[in-house]
Amino acid sequence: MAEGVKMDGRGAVRRRMPLRLVLSAGWLTVLVLAALLAPWIAPKDPLAQDLFLGRMPPFWVAGAEPGYLLGTDSLGRDVLSRILYGARLALTVALVAGGLTCLIGATLGLMAGFLRGWVDLVISRLIDIWMAFPPVLFSILLIAVLGPGLSSIIIAIVVIDWTRFARVVRAEAMAQGAMDYVASARVAGRGRFSTMLTEILPNVLPTILVLLTLEMGVAIIVEAILSFVNLSISTDDPTWGGMIAEGRASIHQAWWVLIFPLVTLFLTVLSFSQLGEGLKDRYDPVLR
Repeated sequence: MAEGVKMDGRGAVRRRMPLRLVLSAGWLTVLVLAALLAPWIAPKDPLAQDLFLGRMPPFWVAGAEPGYLLGTDSLGRDVLSRILYGARLALTVALVAGGLTCLIGATLGLMAGFLRGWVDLVISRLIDIWMAFPPVLFSILLIAVLGPGLSSIIIAIVVIDWTRFARVVRAEAMAQGAMDYVASARVAGRGRFSTMLTEILPNVLPTILVLLTLEMGVAIIVEAILSFVNLSISTDDPTWGGMIAEGRASIHQAWWVLIFPLVTLFLTVLSFSQLGEGLKDRYDPVLR
């Protein structure tokens, strides 16, 4: 029996919840709740500095300061509080930038793949031109032009990554458009846009869902990279990339300043990736 599928008492096939889906959804749920409740559960003010408490170790290491569970950075700021507040920015970028990228790219890809003709030609050429630019350099250039800030980060991600959705959704729409059920819908008298929305789109949605979760992870990485090079929001505000940059400079004196935000970033990006794959395995009509 395939993984994630088992027989019930009457011999019917029943799909189990994949473990990776449970674990990834669990981590993201905890992270979202922590970000939303950060003003109430964060033990300290993430911006408060105390040079006398600089580079205090986590609570289980000798010499730790009570109340600073994950230690402090070089300026005496609480690492745990800064991670919690940094999660708010990371998840905001993931949701807003990922959602806008998905909406724009998937719409253009669906139109190009199903309508074909001059629509496909124009969108395909636009995708080719856009993908000729190196994404990281393009994002840095956009931030330099627009100026640092949350809105600039979101715009840069959307402008760069919409092609990812457009190419994949276009290919999926083309494959679905060649199916018999599409021909049957046309014979039944349905219009092209009606067929595209009611027949093609539902069968492409699992792929779009996977791309969306992957894009959320990519958006978090892009924001971390821009924060790492001081092109995100204000350097005083807590960001995972900024914490990693600071921790990198003091890795030998205070390893916890680097490790904890780095692990949080890794688990979040991995969870978004595994969440998408798990949802596809469970809800893809072809796999079902």
